[in-house]
Amino acid sequence: MELWEHGALRQGDLARRVGSDAATMTRSVKRLEQAGFVRRSPSPTDRRSVLVEPTAASIALRDQVEAVWAELERTVTGDLTPDERDQALASLNRLEQSLSLHSATSAEPTADC
Repeated sequence: MELWEHGALRQGDLARRVGSDAATMTRSVKRLEQAGFVRRSPSPTDRRSVLVEPTAASIALRDQVEAVWAELERTVTGDLTPDERDQALASLNRLEQSLSLHSATSAEPTADC
């Protein structure tokens, strides 16, 4: 979805945007490339970087994926008012930030491990 919205991205930037580590992103991109949904190519401006871009096959699925997400959102939010949905999303975003911060700081090995 990030690639649909922003076009080709460096693989490292894509990992940061979706909150993934480099190894996980490499495996995910490899699987998506094998399935024909993304294409990897060397960055023309940075030889160390790889650009990832959506393929025509991926773009063809965009409407279907967005419809599934919209249906899931309707199912999850049920009869919440727009204000209640906004509050829930704000709370979930704060929880995600807390988890991201915690996982970033706890990823460092400690002397106790």
